[in-house]
Amino acid sequence: MIPLRAAPLFCRDCLFEGEAGARVVNRCPACGSPRLLVHAERDGLAIAHIDCDAFYAAVEKRDDPSLRDKPVIIGGGRRGVVSTCCYIARTYGVRSAMPMFKALELCPDAAVVYPRMAHYVAVGQQVRAMMLDLTPLVEPISIDEAFLDLSGTELLHHASPAITLARFANRVEREVGISVSVGLSYCKFLAKMASDLDKPRGFAIIGAAEAQAFLAPRPVGHLWGVGAAAEKRLAAEGFSTLGDIQAMDEIAFMRALGSSEAQRLWRLARGIDQRKVSPERESKSVSAETTFDADIADPEILSSVLFALCDKVSARLKAQEIGAATLTLKLKTSDFRLRTRSQTLHEPTRLSGRIFDAARTLLLKETDGARFRLIGVGMSGFHPIENCDQGDLADTKVAKEKATESAVDSLRAKFGAGAVVRGIAFKPHGEKS
Repeated sequence: MIPLRAAPLFCRDCLFEGEAGARVVNRCPACGSPRLLVHAERDGLAIAHIDCDAFYAAVEKRDDPSLRDKPVIIGGGRRGVVSTCCYIARTYGVRSAMPMFKALELCPDAAVVYPRMAHYVAVGQQVRAMMLDLTPLVEPISIDEAFLDLSGTELLHHASPAITLARFANRVEREVGISVSVGLSYCKFLAKMASDLDKPRGFAIIGAAEAQAFLAPRPVGHLWGVGAAAEKRLAAEGFSTLGDIQAMDEIAFMRALGSSEAQRLWRLARGIDQRKVSPERESKSVSAETTFDADIADPEILSSVLFALCDKVSARLKAQEIGAATLTLKLKTSDFRLRTRSQTLHEPTRLSGRIFDAARTLLLKETDGARFRLIGVGMSGFHPIENCDQGDLADTKVAKEKATESAVDSLRAKFGAGAVVRGIAFKPHGEKS
């Protein structure tokens, strides 16, 4: 039940705006929707984080209505891993980067769909264009999420940023056929936290007056940049919640932690984040990575994950109509030690098979029994298409590889995710695809 006298109120469905009054409501008086939002600071906040809900799975459900009410897992064969999954599948315990066999044990009735990265990139670009209709200050985080700064846009849109964002969310549902969740605050850190509060189709606001109280009970692991190892170190020093940090004087906390990061953490714990929303800049690399729920040493499972990541990187290069010459493999061990290995390829490429072959060669040199919690691959040193995958007298297979990948990409775009599934999803990973 929401008292209208408490703060400005609006309906996220019909955009009705309520006037201050004494009555109490729990549904929109104009359309009957329960999706009401009320917040005293609503019209004074302009930093937003927008995140597409279960993006890959949402696109597949949009394209195939028969999947709408089913648990959907995006990933490869039983030897592969989960790229992502829908919210229904998550209720069974399925999570990203989980081995596929385990996901299917938890949710045997799930529909498994092979990822169509080029298609997802295209849909993400459609949503990004809609963001840029709101403000030029859009900072992409990935193909399906971004920060926005809507400061000073009230005259342009004839509405506060909150109303503008609600209109945007409705437009995405209507024109793209997927949903987004919105977080609105006065800084990036809290906007990101807000967007996670009410998924899916969420819209949450965190204002300055409530920030410290909101943050106080939350684990220190919620701080941007604090992983499991850092969380353990903070707990060992007596800091388990953000409230523990808030209770300390800034200088005393810096002395207690003895880390160059201490000041930043102390300020974030109090809701102080002065990072600006930076518009999209020219990318210096195209990359993809994933963190596992449990550390992995098995070269076959690691190769499956790497294959999916290389497919993502290839799709992003193709979407930008470029290739790249330098490959970098990133691994993080169970004790949080980072390993990076780079190789300059014989010639620039954007072919997923060639990216994977080079990346797997680097990976197999590192699979020495160590357990890894993160794996990633990136391509840099960009080149125009005409300089990529040309081949020479010693490399006569490139024309066939280009034709094969072009055909695969076309089939996936036309007929859907299951049109073509590459061999590594089914055969032992030591074999050539």
